[in-house]
Amino acid sequence: MPLLGELVKGVIHATDWVLPERNPIAEQEQVLKELLEKGRATEFGKRYKFDKILNSGNVKRTFVNTVPFFDYHKIDKEWWHRQHATSATDVTWPGDPNYYALSSGTTGKTSKRIPVTDAMIKAIQKAGIKQVLALRNFDLPPDFFEKGILMLGSSTDLVEQKNHLEGEISGISASNIPSWFRGYYKPGEQIAQIDDWDERVAKIVKEAPNWDIGALSGIPSWMELMLKEVIDAHNLENIHEIWPNLQVYTSGGVAFGPYEKSFNALMGKPITIIDTYLASEGFIAFQSRPETDAMQLITDNGIYFEFVPFDEDAIKEDGSLSENATALSLEEVKKDRDYVLVMSTVAGAWRYMIGDTIEFTDVERAEIRITGRTKFFLNTVGSQLSVNKLNNAVHHLEQKFDVQIPEYTLCAKKYEDGFYHSWYLGTEADVPLEKLSSSLDDFLKEANKNYKVARGKALQGVKVHTIHPEVFHEWSAEHKKKGGQVKMERVMGENKFAEWEDFLGKF
Repeated sequence: MPLLGELVKGVIHATDWVLPERNPIAEQEQVLKELLEKGRATEFGKRYKFDKILNSGNVKRTFVNTVPFFDYHKIDKEWWHRQHATSATDVTWPGDPNYYALSSGTTGKTSKRIPVTDAMIKAIQKAGIKQVLALRNFDLPPDFFEKGILMLGSSTDLVEQKNHLEGEISGISASNIPSWFRGYYKPGEQIAQIDDWDERVAKIVKEAPNWDIGALSGIPSWMELMLKEVIDAHNLENIHEIWPNLQVYTSGGVAFGPYEKSFNALMGKPITIIDTYLASEGFIAFQSRPETDAMQLITDNGIYFEFVPFDEDAIKEDGSLSENATALSLEEVKKDRDYVLVMSTVAGAWRYMIGDTIEFTDVERAEIRITGRTKFFLNTVGSQLSVNKLNNAVHHLEQKFDVQIPEYTLCAKKYEDGFYHSWYLGTEADVPLEKLSSSLDDFLKEANKNYKVARGKALQGVKVHTIHPEVFHEWSAEHKKKGGQVKMERVMGENKFAEWEDFLGKF
């Protein structure tokens, strides 16, 4: 019997006796007060009178009425640029950030520099411990807690700029892993520092037989590519032939649904999938129980959340928030409706829109799902389709035709006879395009009343094209960078879509 595994599992289960019962609403009120107290002496805190907010009769309401919304471009132009350009201190958070997270996401641009303070690093580590403690709910065997954890993120070889370091958030987090965790961490510090994705994967492939991996963590698309490389290089049928003790995959950054079928095809037996929500701005949520794939907001750990109902009055055409948009606190939200996520954090982000939309699946537990991006809601002709609904439609195709479609993108494109939703599905399957188009159209009509109404007016129909999934990875490699936090844009504007179709001419 693995004594260390029994010990670790025993400690995790013992936390049932010492952890207080959660009260997300009260936790959020306390976090807001702590953030304001810490930020009151900064330039931002003085400008927006944090002292006055703290001394008011209603801190939450006064905060909302005093501090405006920010997105990256606004807060960087007005505040953050002085930190990374001139090393100004006490701007939006005490001191000067030691790190900046370079965020490309689905935009393809790496110009965003999001401050990551020591307080945020500690908050991310604390959230990681919370997630480990939540493993008690998944009934994993003791020997799981003795196996390696392969974290496939961006390079930990951070770039030095004046008095701070820059890199993607996964690389920053991995470079700050606690000392007690290093014995479990793979691929290890030397391989993790390799910047070139293909070279790093080649090293992982070479070392794979020497590791006893129990868990994987990373973006699904890049994780799949790495697993395929290991399988092909060692002439395996599935990844469990080389890592027989693999039991958990911690996904993150994007919805796992579109990748589920193709990912499971690489396995030799079922494993536990646990979703996480780590953004450049902080560790936001993680799946805490196996009964649901929703994630629990981390409400007591350096982030104060607000939720703006996603509707036409709240969102401008460019995806930013209207100044008069209504922001709700946790006790005011309702289940099963889309909200724009707004955050204030220990990294000096204040009422900051990160660009994601979420829905609550359980308000009392503060459990959410990511439903899309504010800029990537497909609403050109009133169809009002979130990425979550698009993912459901693709999953429907996978089930109906018994195929794998791990990647896709689309655009509301204008043709001579009107607008069509033009889809590119990443699949190796050979299914008649007419059947795919008809099935997509019928499913969306049934699942979304706005889409059905749009189909009776300006939206003429659906056009479907199929391409090899590898093409999506080549697009990412050419326009951004392989691996790390890079994600494929699910919905494109017409200009970007024209670039995409020109790119496809190479294949």
